Amino acid sequence: MVEGGVAKADRTEFTECWRTAWKTPYIMRLAFSAGIGGLLFGYDTGVISGALLYIRDDFKSVDKKTWLQETIVSMAVAGAIIGAAFGGWINDKFGRKISILAADVLFFIGAIIMAVSPAPWMIIIGRIFVGLGVGMASMTAPLYISEASPHRIRGALVSTNGFLITGGQFLSYLINLAFTHAKGTWRWMLGVAGLPALVQFILMLSLPESPRWLYRKGKVDEARSILEKIYPFEEVEGEMLALKSSIDEEKAQEGSTRDGSTSSKVRQALSSPTFRRGLYAGITVQVAQQFVGINTVMYYSASIIQFAGFASNRTAVALSLITTGLNALGSIVSMCFVDRFGRRRLMIISMIGIITCLVVLSGVFFKASASSPHISKDESARFGGNSTCLDYARAPDASSWNCMQCLQKASDCAFCSNGANRYSPGACLALDDNFKSACRAERRTWYTKGCPSKIGFLAVVLLGLYIIMYSPGMGTVPWIVNSEIYPLRYRGIGGGIAAVSNWTSNLIVSETFLTLTEALGSAGTFLLFAGISLVSLVFIFFLVPETKGLPFEEVEKMLETGFTPSSCMKKKGGSKDVEGSA
Repeated sequence: MVEGGVAKADRTEFTECWRTAWKTPYIMRLAFSAGIGGLLFGYDTGVISGALLYIRDDFKSVDKKTWLQETIVSMAVAGAIIGAAFGGWINDKFGRKISILAADVLFFIGAIIMAVSPAPWMIIIGRIFVGLGVGMASMTAPLYISEASPHRIRGALVSTNGFLITGGQFLSYLINLAFTHAKGTWRWMLGVAGLPALVQFILMLSLPESPRWLYRKGKVDEARSILEKIYPFEEVEGEMLALKSSIDEEKAQEGSTRDGSTSSKVRQALSSPTFRRGLYAGITVQVAQQFVGINTVMYYSASIIQFAGFASNRTAVALSLITTGLNALGSIVSMCFVDRFGRRRLMIISMIGIITCLVVLSGVFFKASASSPHISKDESARFGGNSTCLDYARAPDASSWNCMQCLQKASDCAFCSNGANRYSPGACLALDDNFKSACRAERRTWYTKGCPSKIGFLAVVLLGLYIIMYSPGMGTVPWIVNSEIYPLRYRGIGGGIAAVSNWTSNLIVSETFLTLTEALGSAGTFLLFAGISLVSLVFIFFLVPETKGLPFEEVEKMLETGFTPSSCMKKKGGSKDVEGSA
C-alpha cells in the first residue's frame, strides 16, 4: 500500500515489473516469500480432489455417504471463513507479517493431523486447521505484497500470489499422482503440505513488516528503510510524504469516533459511501469468483472426470492434472496482461468465456447421460442371484434402465461394463467389494460415479477450456481488486469482509455440489452455474470500476464521486497519465 509517485496507467505492463525486479530484486523476494501463502492456499484446496478418492477406498462410510465427502472437502472452507474474519483484525492489530506466520503454524498443524488421522472425524479436524490458515493467507498475502510494491507494478506483483495459488493446485495434483501407488496414499498427499509452511515460516522471519503498517504504528524510520530498498533514492522522500499525508488523514477521521474498537471502525466504515461503493465491488467479484463453480472443479475434478466415464482413480487424477496445469498457465497470462488491459476488462471477458463453457459442458453431460449403456437382465444375473442391485430387480420399468439410472436410483448400485464392449449393455449390481472383484476378474470396468461414454473426452476438453477462460480473469483479478479498492483507512476491514464473502460462497458451493449432481444430474448442475454466472456478469459490469495503474488515492477519489460503466468506457478511449499525489 505504498502511495505517491507518478503512474502511467496506459503503460504499466508486466515487462515493467521484470525490469524493476531486475534492478531491485528485494521486491521480488518480498512478493515470492509472502506468495508461498498462496502456494499453500492452492495446494490445500487442490489436494483434496485426488485424496478423496483414496479416503473413500479406506473408509467405506465416506464412500457411501455423500454428505461426509462434502464435509471433508468443505470443512477447510468453513475454517477459511473464520480465518478470513479474524484475519482483518489480526492484520491491523499485529501486522501482516505476524498474520502470515500464524497462518503457517495452522497449515503445519493441520497437515500433521490429517496425515495421522485414524478416522474421518480427525481428517475433518485437520481440514479445519488448514482452513484457518488458508483464510488468513488468502487475504494477508496479497495485502502484504500490494503494500510493499510500487503502484506501477502492483497488479503484476499481486498476480504472483495468484500464480502461486494455481501453482500450488498443480503441485497438489503432481503429488497426488506420485503417491497413487504408495502405501498410505492420501496420508502422504495431505501431509506434504507441512513442508512449504515450514519454509515460508523461516523465510518470513527474515523479512520486514509492511512499510505502511510500520508507519501507522509510529515506526517511521523502519518504514523509510524498507522504502529505500523498494524505490530509487530520488523517489523515497516523495513516498514518505505521501505515506504521512494518508496516515494523518486516517488518524484524523478515526479521531472523530468515540472509541477505537473494531465494531466502531466497522460502523464508521459502513457509514462511508466511498467505502460502501468499494465494498459492493469487492464482494461482487469475490462471490462471483466462487459461484462460477470453480471449486467444484478444484475440489471435485477427479470425481467430475469419473462422472464423464473415466472409472480409474489414477486416470481421473492424471486427467485432473491437465486442468490444474492450465490454471497455472492462465495465472501467468494474468500476470502479463492485468496491468496492460485492466482488471475490469479481463473479468468481463473471462465471465463470457466461463458461461459459454458451462453451457456446452452441460450439454455434453446431458448427451453422455442419455446415451449411456443399457442394463441387461442377463448380464445383471451373471454374477449370481444376490449380485443384482435390489432397486433394479424390483423396478417395474427395469427394461428401460441405462447405466446412469442404475447409478442414480440408489447409492448402493454400481455398473459392471460389458466384457466384449463397454458401450454395450452391462450389469446393474449391488455396490459390494466381492461383486466389484468378480467384475474386474472378468476384465470388465466397475463404475460407481459415471458411465462409459464415447463423448466423455469432450468433458475433459471443456473443463480445460473453462479453466483457460477462468484463470487469467476471475481466477486472480478479484484478489487484486480487493487489494486496491478500499479507502486506505478501511483496508483491513474491507478485505476481511470480502474474504469472508468469498469463503462463505465457497462453502455453499463445495458443500452442495455432490448433492446437486444427485438431484439435478451433472448437466443440470453445470447449467445452474451458468445461470448464476450470467447474473454475476451483470453485477460486475455495473458495480466494478477499473483500478489499473491508479495510486490508492486516485481510486478513493473515483469512489467518492461514484462509478458508472459509461465513465469507464470513456477512459478506455484515451487514458492519460495519472499523477499520484498525497
